[in-house]
This record gives sequence, C-alpha cells and structure tokens, in this order.
Amino acid sequence: MLVEFFLCLRRYGVPCSLTELLDLNQALSQQLVFADVEQFYTLARMVMVKNESHYDRFDRAFAEYFEGVEQVDIAQEIPTDWLERSLQRELSDEDKAKLKSLGGLDELLKTFRERLKEQQERHAGGNKWIGTGGTSPFGAYGYNPEGIRIGQDGSNARRAVKVWDKREFKDLDTDQELNNRTMQLALRKLRKFARSGAPEELDLDETIRATSQKAGLLDLKWQAERHNAVKVLLLFDVGGSMDDHIFTCQQLFAAARSEFKHLEFYYFHNCVYESVWKHNERRYTEKIPTLDLIHKYSSDYKLIFVGDATMGPYEIAYPGGSVEHWNEEPGAVWMQRLLQHFQHAVWLNPQPQQHWRWHASIQMMQELMQGRMQPLTIDGITAAIDLLMRAKQPNIPPQN
Repeated sequence: MLVEFFLCLRRYGVPCSLTELLDLNQALSQQLVFADVEQFYTLARMVMVKNESHYDRFDRAFAEYFEGVEQVDIAQEIPTDWLERSLQRELSDEDKAKLKSLGGLDELLKTFRERLKEQQERHAGGNKWIGTGGTSPFGAYGYNPEGIRIGQDGSNARRAVKVWDKREFKDLDTDQELNNRTMQLALRKLRKFARSGAPEELDLDETIRATSQKAGLLDLKWQAERHNAVKVLLLFDVGGSMDDHIFTCQQLFAAARSEFKHLEFYYFHNCVYESVWKHNERRYTEKIPTLDLIHKYSSDYKLIFVGDATMGPYEIAYPGGSVEHWNEEPGAVWMQRLLQHFQHAVWLNPQPQQHWRWHASIQMMQELMQGRMQPLTIDGITAAIDLLMRAKQPNIPPQN
C-alpha cells in the first residue's frame, strides 16, 4: 500500500526508507486519519520526513502524486460559488486605460466593506460587485489597476493591493544542487579569511623554522584553522511574483550556504515590515521582530536583500499598505532602520533590469537603497560584492 507514493518521494529526493513506509501503513490501519486529505498530508509528512529541509521536496512529491491539493482560506462572509472561475476576462490595452483607481487604499477598503454588506448573489464579468472575470476591484480572475483579490488560485494580473487568501510559501531547499558554479565563484569574492579557534592545523613554515633551530630535532608547531570571517545576513522575498524566480534564488541560496560559515537568513514578503520569519510554513505563528535582527546581529554583517521589489507603491510608502496584514508603519521606515544599522547592504533583484523602469516600486526601493540595487545575474552579484567591500554607504537618517 502506498508503494507508488513512496517511490515518488524517493524520486524527489526525500530520504525515506521502507521502515517509514511501514510506519505510515500501520498508522493508517489504526485509522489515525480517515477520508481527509489534509490530515493524511500532515500524518505522511510527520512519518516520512525526518528533516525540515526536505519539506519542500515532500510537498512537490505530494502535489504530483495526489494531483496537487491546495488549501485556500477564503473570507467566510463570501459564498464560494461567487468566486468560481467561470470566465477569464481578457482586456485590451485601451480597456485597461479606461479603468480608474478608487482613490487610494483607505477608499478601496471602505468600498469593499460597503459592497460586502449590499451584495446578495453571485456575479461574473461585471464592474462593481464581488465576483469573477470582470473589472470590479473585488474578486478573482479579473483585471483592475488596484483591487482586493479573494479566493483566487495564485496570481493573475498581479495588481492586487490586498489579498484575502491564506497563501502557502515554501522554504528554499537547503540541499538544492547548484548547477551554475559561476554564481558560487562570484560570491567567493566576498570572502575574508581569519584564523580562529583551537590550534589544530599544522603550521608547516613554523615547524620547519623551529626544527632547523633545534638542529633537526622535530618541533611541531600548530595554528588555528583559517575560516571565512565574513558575516552575511540574507533576507529573501518569497511568494507572489517571486514564484517566477524560485530556481535562481535556490541557486543563490545553495551557493551562499557553501561559501559562508557565518550566514543567517530570513524571509519576508514584498517589503520588510515589523517582523520576518525563519520558516515559511510557520510564518503566521513564529514571526521574528525585525528589531531583533538589529539587536542580535552586529553592524559588521553584510546585509543582502533578495527580491524583485515588484509591488504596489502603497506597500512601501503607507501604513496599512501590506497586502497581507495591517502594518502600523510604512515599509520604508523599516527599510531605513535596517540600513541605518547594517551600513554594508545591497539588494539583488531577479527581475530583468530592462523592466525596472516600468515599476514605480522598484524606483522607490532603489532610492531607499541609495542606488545599491543590482540584478541577480553573475555580473550583478559581482557588482554588488564590490559595493559591499567598499567604504560604508552614506549615512541614512535614523528612525525612531
């Protein structure tokens, strides 16, 4: 039983054995779960996966074998049949140009509350009510310059300023094989070696000198092992438009882990706010205050942001601008706090550089970084490391 599922896990690199398979079958025979895919997913992962770094591989194997079951938390007030995908609205550039903003984030949220109270039935293809495939700011699978996305399977036009879904992000796989060694070689320029720890390594030059001074009587001399002394703090943007760049980020992550002994990493979504997280699966329950990064890691850490900076300008400039929660302070304030402390900082952007000028948010983030944004390419990494190794960036006014 479940032999094909077991083989699928092995094919995706999950190091499970027949013992785990027998344990899973035994648990099912005891009816620990019954007729519930979500409960089976939790049980299977608990039994078959022994290391959290393999969760991403398990999820991909599970999705293939069970044809991909995704859990979406839709606002309870809205009947699900209102959001069933019946048509995909295709608009011309002229149609899109005619659409107007509702007048800001506050006005958008106010109008959404009013529509939720008034609407009594399902709508599709319209321009006002909560539904699908239209030009209304509220619903799924439509188009509006500034809207609230509800109950949609993934991104569509990527224009939403608020998202009423519970979205699942994946951790970067710690064992992802690095296929492009040039990325690793580019990061190697950032290394700075120092000797630390107990003297356990033979110092050949000193041994020869000491032995010659004793007329050939062997006198072994030891020294501390050389380690890469550079300390790196990586902040990865995950989810949304960053799904297009997962493979490139996996390569960067694998290269950084192999090159730096002192490496710390955290995740954020779109823009850094009052908290970050270490594990995407537990990001709603195990958040880490951003201020803790400032207090925990010294200013000599090299701070590297990795993200496409493609978002609504609200998310950077306004309180409450985050698509997923109500942030009391703008993202720009938190960026300035980080940059005031970590004065050696760069931003690596996987978005093709020729597209940067079309996104106001990239221009805003580039300004916050004081021009220290580079494309996530080999040349871009090389240029970013050159920036990190130079003198400290200009002082940024401190934030309260």
